[in-house]
Amino acid sequence: MPRQGGYDPLPEVVARATALAASTGAVIAAERDPRRAVAAADIIYTDTWTSMGQEDESARRRAVFPPYQVNASLLAVAGKDVSVMHCLPAHRGEEITDDVADGENSWLFDQAENRLHAQKAVLVRLLRG
Repeated sequence: MPRQGGYDPLPEVVARATALAASTGAVIAAERDPRRAVAAADIIYTDTWTSMGQEDESARRRAVFPPYQVNASLLAVAGKDVSVMHCLPAHRGEEITDDVADGENSWLFDQAENRLHAQKAVLVRLLRG
C-alpha cells in the first residue's frame, strides 16, 4: 500500500509487526477506511492529531483527519461492546467527541489511572536503584 499523505505506517514497521504477529497468531492489517477498520474491532484506540513538536502541521492535519474522528457514528459500525481508548490528553471535538470520551464504551480515564500507577512503579524502581 503506498503511503498516503505520509500518514500510513512505514512499510518496514508493518513488515516487522507482521513477522512478530505470525509467532502469536495475530494479524496485522493497515486500513484507510475507518468504518471498515472498526467493523470487527474489540478496541478503538485514538490519539491526538497533532503531537508536541508537530504544531506546524496542525492546520494540514485538521483538514485531512476528520474522517478518522472517533464519534458515535463510527462506534455504531463497531458494535455495542467495543471499547474506546486514548492516551490523553484529548482534543475533544477533533480526534474524539465528548459523547464517546465520556460514554459507556470509554476506557479513557481507567487507562489514564493505570498509566499513573505504572509511572509511579517506574519512579519507585528508579529511586531504589
